[in-house]
Amino acid sequence: MPYETKKIILEKAKGLLPRIRNAIYEPIAALTVSAWVTKEPVPYAERTSGSYMDVKPGDKWGNLWDCAWFRFEGRVPESAAGKKVVLLIDVNGELCLVDNEGSPYQGLTNINSEFDFSLGLPGKRVVDISESAAGEAIHLWADAGCNDLFGKYRSGTLKEADIAICSDETRRLYYDYEVLLELAEQLPDAGARKERVIQSLYEAALALEVINEETVARAREILAAQLAKRGGDPTVTVSAIGHAHMDLAWLWPIRETIRKGARTFSTVLRNMEKYPDYVFGASQPQLYQWMKEYYPTLYDQIKARVKEGRWEVQGAMWVEPDTNISGGEALVRQILYGKKFFQDEFGEEMKVLWLPDVFGYNGSLPQILKKSGVDYMMTQKLSWSVYNTHPHHSFHWEGIDGSKVLAHLPPEDTYNSPGAPRSLAKIESNYLDRNVSEHALMLFGIGDGGGGPGEEHLERLAREHNLLGLPPVVQESSLSFFEKLAEEGPRFQTYRGELYLEKHQGTLTSQARNKWYNRKMEKALRELEFAASLALALGGQAYPAEELDTIWKEVLLYQFHDILPGSSITRVFDESLARYEILHTRVAEMIEQTYANVAGLSGIAGGQAIVVNSLPWDREEVVVQNGVPYAVNVPSMGFIALSEELRSTRQASHELQAEEALLENRNLRVTFAPDGSILSIYDKVAGRESIEVGKKANVLTIYHDKGDAWDFPRDYRDTVAGTMQLESASASIEGSNAVLVQTYRYGESFLEQRIVLAEDGTTIQFETKVDWQESEKMLRTSFPVTVMSDQVNCEIQFGYLKRPTTRNTMVEFVRDEICAHQYIDLSQPDYGIALLSDSKYGFSAERNVLDMNLLRSPGYPDPACDRAEHKFVYAIYPHQGDFVQAKVYRKGYELNTPLTVVQSAGAAPAAGRSELRSLIQLDNPNVMIEAVKKAEDSEHLIIRLYEASGTRAQVNVNFGLTCETIEETDLLENPVAALQGMSSSAELTFQPFEIKTLRIKLNA
Repeated sequence: MPYETKKIILEKAKGLLPRIRNAIYEPIAALTVSAWVTKEPVPYAERTSGSYMDVKPGDKWGNLWDCAWFRFEGRVPESAAGKKVVLLIDVNGELCLVDNEGSPYQGLTNINSEFDFSLGLPGKRVVDISESAAGEAIHLWADAGCNDLFGKYRSGTLKEADIAICSDETRRLYYDYEVLLELAEQLPDAGARKERVIQSLYEAALALEVINEETVARAREILAAQLAKRGGDPTVTVSAIGHAHMDLAWLWPIRETIRKGARTFSTVLRNMEKYPDYVFGASQPQLYQWMKEYYPTLYDQIKARVKEGRWEVQGAMWVEPDTNISGGEALVRQILYGKKFFQDEFGEEMKVLWLPDVFGYNGSLPQILKKSGVDYMMTQKLSWSVYNTHPHHSFHWEGIDGSKVLAHLPPEDTYNSPGAPRSLAKIESNYLDRNVSEHALMLFGIGDGGGGPGEEHLERLAREHNLLGLPPVVQESSLSFFEKLAEEGPRFQTYRGELYLEKHQGTLTSQARNKWYNRKMEKALRELEFAASLALALGGQAYPAEELDTIWKEVLLYQFHDILPGSSITRVFDESLARYEILHTRVAEMIEQTYANVAGLSGIAGGQAIVVNSLPWDREEVVVQNGVPYAVNVPSMGFIALSEELRSTRQASHELQAEEALLENRNLRVTFAPDGSILSIYDKVAGRESIEVGKKANVLTIYHDKGDAWDFPRDYRDTVAGTMQLESASASIEGSNAVLVQTYRYGESFLEQRIVLAEDGTTIQFETKVDWQESEKMLRTSFPVTVMSDQVNCEIQFGYLKRPTTRNTMVEFVRDEICAHQYIDLSQPDYGIALLSDSKYGFSAERNVLDMNLLRSPGYPDPACDRAEHKFVYAIYPHQGDFVQAKVYRKGYELNTPLTVVQSAGAAPAAGRSELRSLIQLDNPNVMIEAVKKAEDSEHLIIRLYEASGTRAQVNVNFGLTCETIEETDLLENPVAALQGMSSSAELTFQPFEIKTLRIKLNA
């Protein structure tokens, strides 16, 4: 007689698994449930302050984002004597049980929460009571949110609240059976191992026609032999660490993230009590800071597990930030604050950058990491690329300066691994570097408030540790994994340049107001730190270190990879914009107060104005104070008094013209078409046209955009919805500027551009205001220029990238939308044209066309995205020579960092230092000073410099005061070399794009 077919056996086995699961728990009594509902969270001490209600299964208790304190009461029936008793609780939302002091004890998640079910089931509803709880009274409090893991509303009703008996043997059988069933599906068809596993499953299924204690014991005995079979010498060993990826805001507001952290971390602690091999890790000091502030008892428990070595604090940054849009200095501060927090709080030195979910990785990041003592990087997001597969999972990532870090992408392509046999099988088969590596990483668990690993993950791993047919898996820290991987480092390949994600290019533009504020805050904080450093050098006011730290950390929070990119719900941006306005106003006040004090310390009379230049080159410009123009020449990183002698009295040149169809000065002649677009930009000095003949520039084009916050259609150019229609134009001479004001309308939207050409200017500025009310539309501008180059030069953090303007390959084709900061530039050896911006990050450069994404209005996840009033500035800069010879990067900085005019406070002059007018001067135009600040842990000043042109550079750094010591440090301000003593200068040599940090102590 033949054997039963494998197909029939596997179908029978799969049908049995739900039956086993349903036999684990037997409800024996209902709990009495009360709730006090509020709109926002309230602390434990105020838990009865909300609207009271009695709640029974099926009763509605809340709407989306409502909160409630639940009380569960009951008594365990005497019939449960000698049996394991649990509670089954599901409020169709997220829930956190607390102890008698109100500290988080365990998180629970509704079983119908949205989730990728291919990764498992998200629900957590079981609460352990005791092994012999008969007659025991139940009295529990729990803090609830009326939302699921991903911010969805799930009826707001109580699903269940029961006392139940748990059959532990049936529960163990379930995982025995599940692991072997999935193992059978992963094993090769021709092997005996698969046949034996399937036969065991079949025999166990026959024994379980009726599920009771005897049949469960018999089935477990049948399966035990196959679970006991061990693997041989491994080819790949999987390092597994429990993980709970936490988006600090996304489909829920920040306030809910704080509670998600408490639910998750308390669940981790409970599971650590039950599973001694369990090792868990979590990143983001900001999240730990919230736990310390809101849940100090929970935080102390976390610290104990960290000390024990079973909880790994991960990641070197304050949050997991976007790394495309965040500025270079902001990324340095992410690491500075992040590493300092983990060192101070836990005594842990962070060596691994933990960024599993950000939307691309800029080419300067390897140098930032290496100069911050971070040797390794983990991400998996590149697996989301649509067209091309990244060639490696383990590789050396080389930045634009040549720095390298060891990077690893978990081959399972997820940070929510179910830890199942299919996970291990995929890791082994998918690992692109298995030919040279024996180690791969697996991140298992459920994130975003889901408690990380549940019982199911840990039970599976206990059975898979060294199971024949699968690669062995060991639970250990990610640092332990990377140290093993580093031993294989010489065999890995190198990948140079940015790690471009072929997805989510819409995030370079979505939520434009947030991005505008981010740029303004980064620049304002730079200005404030320079001002405070200048005051410190003059012996003036105390440096506002504490307030600066607080503001910086909030700005870094908003650089989280679902806030700054614009991919969160409406409430997140309502709250961030409100806070940005407050922060920006406060920093502006501090800048004015500090510069006023600087003026007084310098002996400038009270009431007299000063002009400050925080950039490291002299600037000759016209500034306006009280309606009066002044022609000023302000020294590098210094200031001058604004005197009557500087008042501009010259008449506007006859070459300065402004008409509705023309703006002209001595350098440029700009001609406009009747529809408001630009027909010509003629460079009078170079004697050449900048706009392609027969084409129009600055056509404000609207495209259909039926994408979401993350993505817009790749073929958007084929779906033009129209252009902004010119309604009016008026030209005038305003002081030393030729100005053309144009107004446009499209649909319900209105746009005004103030196009400015300064008398001696070499740039044309477009000061833009938009009331944007379109839906599913995208607004762009473009400039078809007379420069042809196969590469476009794009400013990124601490340097630039050259990206292709051709579309010859699939890699080039998909990298159409690119990120840049203050400029993109097309240059030939003799000439070039740059497009500058004060707050835009999404660009495209194909052949000879420079294109900029101005606004988008997708409908998800924020249905109101960018339907608001906006302001921004961009500029076009034709130049002789290429972009390095023309110092394009300086034009970008000048657009983003205007001169500052402030009234003197009339303070007492600084003894012996009142003659100081320039704090720092450089003698090489290719070196930029990105930051001047007080040292974190001393009275030294810190100066951050970088080489901006991609060349080797020597520079003399000259200080306006004598320095007792001049040292070079790493990015964390740790000294690495002494340079000078009792000197006012130091000579530095830079490699291309190198970042250097100086620490100086001024002579008393």
